[in-house]
Amino acid sequence: MPKISAIIITLNEEKFIGRCLESLKDIADEVVVVDSYSTDSTEEICRNHNAKFIRHAFEGYVEQKNYALTHAVYPLVLSLDADEAVSDELKKSILKIKEDPQCDGYFFNRFNNYYGKWIRQSRWYPDRHLRLFNPSKGKWIGPNPHDRFILNPGCRSGRLRGNVLHWTYSSIEEHADQINRFSTIAAGEYFKAGKKATFFTGPIHMIWSFVRSYILKAGFLDGHIGHVHCFISAYGSYLKYSKLRRLIVQAGKTEKQS
Repeated sequence: MPKISAIIITLNEEKFIGRCLESLKDIADEVVVVDSYSTDSTEEICRNHNAKFIRHAFEGYVEQKNYALTHAVYPLVLSLDADEAVSDELKKSILKIKEDPQCDGYFFNRFNNYYGKWIRQSRWYPDRHLRLFNPSKGKWIGPNPHDRFILNPGCRSGRLRGNVLHWTYSSIEEHADQINRFSTIAAGEYFKAGKKATFFTGPIHMIWSFVRSYILKAGFLDGHIGHVHCFISAYGSYLKYSKLRRLIVQAGKTEKQS
């Protein structure tokens, strides 16, 4: 029976990490936590759960997760974020896979809790991710902060029943703050990749993002909270491309002056 290494990257995750680690009991044969020098009780909680705790300077989400893979001992890796936990149904599915894995990687849905409410519509459900895989058969790619694991060409993937539970934002302010941070990171990544943005790119992406999530994907069925998260997420698209546009303009001015 193949064993499973669970990997988690952390930074000041004392609020969530205990629940995450508890959910890995009975399915993970080792837990590897790669921490970006937390200053809260994250390390203490991880060590109390017998996790392998490794400090590593943060270079980016993709880079951090690929680094974590180098410390996984076993042939199957289960990757979780600190604010996630494995549901009981997903746990049963993973235990069956341990008995006889047929694929190189497995997708399952992520069920997101926003401001105390489970989001069942919009683009947030089913929020499918490949999180259980043979690490030799693929790698994490970007652009940051939107990391994802992809399998090499020719590899076989499957899908598991059950959800990974994800506690996203506890307040509107927290969501807005993270959207601002993430849009800055994404704009920088897009700029390095040579992506373009005009004056209209930001507004167009914002409108399309809201229409797709709130109307086409029925985000309105989640009530007021559905409206809030769809709108703030759409505004994040506006910020990302507007910040990219600013970087392009600034680079043009610098080039003219030199």
